[in-house]
Amino acid sequence: MTAQPAPSLTRLPLALLLCATAPAIATAQVTSLNAADKPAGEKPAIMSVAPKGEGPTAAQAPAGAVGGMGDINLYPKRVVIDDRNRVASVGVYNKTANTGDYDITIADMMMSADGRLVEPASVKDGDPTRARLKGASEMVRWSPHRFTLPGNESQMVRLMARVSPDLPAGEYRTHFSVIAVPPGDDGLTIDEAANGKQTATGIGVKITPRFGISIPVIIRVGETTLTSGLKDFAVNSTPEGQKLVRITITRSGTRSSFGDIAITAPGAPKPVAAIKGVGVYTEVDERTITVPVDPSLDARFTASGTHLTVTYTDDDYAPGQTLAKQDFVVP
Repeated sequence: MTAQPAPSLTRLPLALLLCATAPAIATAQVTSLNAADKPAGEKPAIMSVAPKGEGPTAAQAPAGAVGGMGDINLYPKRVVIDDRNRVASVGVYNKTANTGDYDITIADMMMSADGRLVEPASVKDGDPTRARLKGASEMVRWSPHRFTLPGNESQMVRLMARVSPDLPAGEYRTHFSVIAVPPGDDGLTIDEAANGKQTATGIGVKITPRFGISIPVIIRVGETTLTSGLKDFAVNSTPEGQKLVRITITRSGTRSSFGDIAITAPGAPKPVAAIKGVGVYTEVDERTITVPVDPSLDARFTASGTHLTVTYTDDDYAPGQTLAKQDFVVP
């Protein structure tokens, strides 16, 4: 998209960043595509970098990887650093046949009551959720910050957490993001345009999409606690007739919860509904989700009066352990 030439405009590249998490959450921001740009607060690389090609090189995404809207996968799907080990690695896998350039950033995000991840700066001062956020971006060093990755190959990014010895026990969190750098000419800078420099195509504004994906980086200090619960069950239908089970997951303690939801009914050959990778972070006490009902099952398994059981199973601190379990009757 190109605007009409005007003396006050420059050929300024902008970016739309779509970040996916597990579960997938989308957010957006505008950033510069100038190759000289670096993430705010970028720190010198202090970790050695694994050579390109370390990890899977086949066209199939690595086991346990999480994918987004772009051309990359990350593995693992989340990073947890504790007192025993302050070092971790994240694999970046280019799932296309084309070579790509990628930027790595670390930034704090906060969870809202509806489960969205938003930038803390977008929440007004005094918001209780923002006040409870324990960011970890200042604790994490990473390397490399940018790299070129051939198609169907992977690159390991090393992370190291520096934790102050007097930091209170609890859980701290930031988010690791990989952003694809689009190819092509970035055009003139604002200064070049202001000084009268011209291009063959004139002066305008170019919008270039940048796709990316992000995962949480969780740092746990000392002993942490967690109690989870389930409440406010309901079965609703969309205008198209798709049935949904609504559930509110509660959380208390100093640790976030992360796990899988399965909803079962007596006599059903498989779960009525299920969803993986549902997290409730420490800045919120509860999160409401909706889980689509499997359309291949007989409608009687979600009819009024049916007994359903909801199970929330840990996939983090003690994988396989039941975090919460509750029966309810469909109204």
